[in-house]
Amino acid sequence: MLRQMVAQRETPTVCAFIRITDDADRILSENGCRKLAQAGNIYIAAIPTDRLGALSRERNVSRIEARRGTHALMDSMAIHLNALPVYAGTALPQAYTGKDVVMGIMDIGFDLTHPNFYDQTATNYRIKRLWDQISPDTIGSPLYVGRDYSGDTELLALGCSYDGKMQTHGTHTLGIAAGSGYNSPYRGMAWESDICLVNNATTEDIALIDTADYHKYTFATDALGFKYIFDYAQSVGKPCVISFSEGSEQDFYGYDVLYYAMLDSLLGPGRILVASAGNSGNVVNYIYKERGRKRVGTFIWTNIDRMSITAKADAPFTLRTTIYDTEPVVIDIPTDDVLAREDSCLTDSVLIDGRMYYITLTAYPSCYVPTETCYDITLRALANLGSHRPVSVEFKGSEAEIEVYRNSGSFVTNILAPELNDATVGRTIHSPASAPRVICVGATGYRTGITNYLGDYRKFDQGNDGRRSDYSSIGPTFDGRTKPDVMAPGTNIISSYSSYYLENNPDAGDILSDVEHFDFRGRTYVWNSNAGTSMSTPAVGGAIALWLQAKPTLTPEEVMDVIAHTSSHYDESLSYPNNEYGYGQIDVYRGLLYILGIDRIEGLSQHQPKALSILPVGEGRVQLRFEGNDSQPTRSFSVRIFNTSGQLVGSQKLTRGSKEYTVDLSSLPHGVYAIQVTTGQSQTTGSTLVRL
Repeated sequence: MLRQMVAQRETPTVCAFIRITDDADRILSENGCRKLAQAGNIYIAAIPTDRLGALSRERNVSRIEARRGTHALMDSMAIHLNALPVYAGTALPQAYTGKDVVMGIMDIGFDLTHPNFYDQTATNYRIKRLWDQISPDTIGSPLYVGRDYSGDTELLALGCSYDGKMQTHGTHTLGIAAGSGYNSPYRGMAWESDICLVNNATTEDIALIDTADYHKYTFATDALGFKYIFDYAQSVGKPCVISFSEGSEQDFYGYDVLYYAMLDSLLGPGRILVASAGNSGNVVNYIYKERGRKRVGTFIWTNIDRMSITAKADAPFTLRTTIYDTEPVVIDIPTDDVLAREDSCLTDSVLIDGRMYYITLTAYPSCYVPTETCYDITLRALANLGSHRPVSVEFKGSEAEIEVYRNSGSFVTNILAPELNDATVGRTIHSPASAPRVICVGATGYRTGITNYLGDYRKFDQGNDGRRSDYSSIGPTFDGRTKPDVMAPGTNIISSYSSYYLENNPDAGDILSDVEHFDFRGRTYVWNSNAGTSMSTPAVGGAIALWLQAKPTLTPEEVMDVIAHTSSHYDESLSYPNNEYGYGQIDVYRGLLYILGIDRIEGLSQHQPKALSILPVGEGRVQLRFEGNDSQPTRSFSVRIFNTSGQLVGSQKLTRGSKEYTVDLSSLPHGVYAIQVTTGQSQTTGSTLVRL
């Protein structure tokens, strides 16, 4: 006789932030909650979905927050960031390579076997741990979702993250931050750092997640991922910087309030988080109406049946929706009518030629300024909104200051009412890059195209000479702070790509951006070109890893101070910081000089010499090599050596006549020194750091 066993499904849980002012242990226990992390009176907890109502009624529970984000998503990198020695083998990498620093990446699609994640000789494996949050292999795992893996044998046997056959984003970003380069020019910024990874959940991975587990993946789960990496770094006694090339739109509900508070608790000395600004800088999505102006407006369009807009105002106004039929049909909704409703929600509709149009307004206070009221506006039709008949929206009311934000769909213009063209770009910074203590990274452009592995040139022109790439999101934040904080190259950036992705998606469109395929231990691997603030963010993360090697106790505020004082400016006519460039583009070398105090040495150049490499060659000797046909000195030149305290500890004069010189500094103690070379030719005057 066969016995049929029916397994009862556990009550689904949601991973959420919860603020409890008192008696937290009792409240969590009585409601069947599992405490996952704590920062003061803010907890991350696994909450049974059927207890959310009871929890919200607890007197000591002041806020519950559980948002599921969308997470929209180098060979020349170090040249543009003034860090060429970091991975080109000239001077600075001998001193600062990321050694003894943990480089953390939270992303999707990791190829754990890529030779880029070994050392340069492909013998020493550098990935120390991976928490795969979407892995279904959870038996015996103490973690809230997924499981973790550690050690060379376990990680290499795993091969790739659970989504590694369909995603590859994390393989690329990790290579930019920490790749060794393996027989290529595509070395990452901190190529001797230790690596700790979290493979998190995004909308791209949703097909791999059991629908019953969707509630487990929220901003709170991401915060647990950051904590996992920082905890690992603490366990091995090393400083850590995490790069996060994902993000979601800001909002006025306050879904980020506890998220930001939890991040604030995680960050501190030797614990830095950088995040991408977003790729919506060229999206027309914002309208501003100053007080005294009668109205502003725009036409709207979407390829689905609805569009979402948020408006914020400090006084009542009227929303006018116009549908352009033979005779325009106008629907006016005063916000006073919305606020008069018990649930602060009002829906109006109109039937035009058998087609229904709906306009819904829902009011709530701004989480930033409670005296300001926000209105979520949803416009719906039975077909593509704005395509069958043009539709415009206007915001009317002289007494109100109004800001309008596009959430979905498009703001467009139309000759039917050309005066309704008030929409512009701006306020597109993603969360958590918008958090006060998170370093927000935007993207610049240098290379305008690449030649792929098939020999085809693929043009993608998003600026050159360090101009902000149009897609790079711009500030300010929804509460008025200047963002981004700093810039780095993000367009046509070459880094590692997943061999598992290539194997399972040989005809994917992005494969046409592969610049090289090569074999390693029986598998075919890839170098690929990609673009976005996703690429600029790990570059800044890797740069900060180099700074942490120099000063492991750097705080987020100290990193911002370095960025503020040493970043380079594409346009000197602008004031910095600003909402396009922040403080400018990160300058690794000048930042190191600032951290070490060397930038205050009188007479020491703060720039790397051009057409000249300065390379330690062992036994206390340094080689000077002038590069290029026109770089040979035409006169005698001087070499001056400073220690990190600013003292001049040596000086030599060399005669002209060669492209290579060797300077003997064996009498100096082992340590880091600044070497200043002055030839009389401005293009070869500068200084660099070396370790003897």
